[in-house]
Amino acid sequence: MSGQRLQALGRGVVALVCMVGIVALAWVALVVYPQDLTTLVGVVLVASLLPLAVRVGGSVAGALLPGYNVAEVAVEGPITRSTGGSVLSSPTGADADAIVEQIERADSGAAQALLLKLNTPGGEIVPSEDIRLAAEQFDGPTVAYATDVCASGGYDIASGCDELWARRGSIVGSIGVVGSRVNVSDLADELGVSYEQFTAGEYKDAGVPLKDISDDDREYLQGIVDDYYDDFVDTVAEGRDMDPDRVRETEARIYLGGEANDIGLVDTIGTREDVEDRLAEQLGNPVSVRTFTPSLGLRERVGGGAASVAYAFGAGVASVFDDADGFDFRL
Repeated sequence: MSGQRLQALGRGVVALVCMVGIVALAWVALVVYPQDLTTLVGVVLVASLLPLAVRVGGSVAGALLPGYNVAEVAVEGPITRSTGGSVLSSPTGADADAIVEQIERADSGAAQALLLKLNTPGGEIVPSEDIRLAAEQFDGPTVAYATDVCASGGYDIASGCDELWARRGSIVGSIGVVGSRVNVSDLADELGVSYEQFTAGEYKDAGVPLKDISDDDREYLQGIVDDYYDDFVDTVAEGRDMDPDRVRETEARIYLGGEANDIGLVDTIGTREDVEDRLAEQLGNPVSVRTFTPSLGLRERVGGGAASVAYAFGAGVASVFDDADGFDFRL
């Protein structure tokens, strides 16, 4: 019999013992000991305790004999901050706050290692960094596994893990920063719309799409992009143990997994089974993986379907105007 089956059998035995013990104590206290008409009430109370006994037994069994030793957390889709259920926000992206919460739950539980599945083109800068920091702080081996895409913010996250695995056809890299703005000043002129804004501070309205960008504004905004890029390069160089100049030489290119492995952006090419074999080698025990998912409240469960429909039809227009200052920075 395999180790996993033995663990499952052990958890079942512990849960059954706990349940029988709770029911037996309740029977003695509420049925056997009373010698009057309260016996009937005692029987009812004992029956009502059965669900509690099952839950307590299961919890005790899970704590004593956990059924997993590796936690898997997925980062899939564009990386963003939790939006609290806004209908203009993608319901299918990677919610950084939820992902950090999953990693922290895994770290406080029975997981001895973290498997971070990455399929993301990147996204917002600080949310990407939050996920990377959570992975760095995990107490145990951390392995990132790139499936289809591990680019930009996704690669930032991977640089916080001990190892990065990918498939030969995975898209990896894009170590760069994008700063974007929409210029609709000509359209505003055609429509007879004039821009007038009262600000304090020379660069407060830099990048606003309703006015032409000045050379000073352009230099200022490019400086922010360059600062973000320098931080990104330093993060990758430190996390991947690479020379910063070598990171810059990639010039934000994307690579297929095989080439990324050849130039040191990926540690190993392999399948999901190969990754689990590697984790088993690191832990010295067979691997049993538990997939961690977000803890959704009632509001998120009910609102998810409506948000999906609203985002599918509204993102094309709404995403152009989703930044109050008109300028957007992304990894």
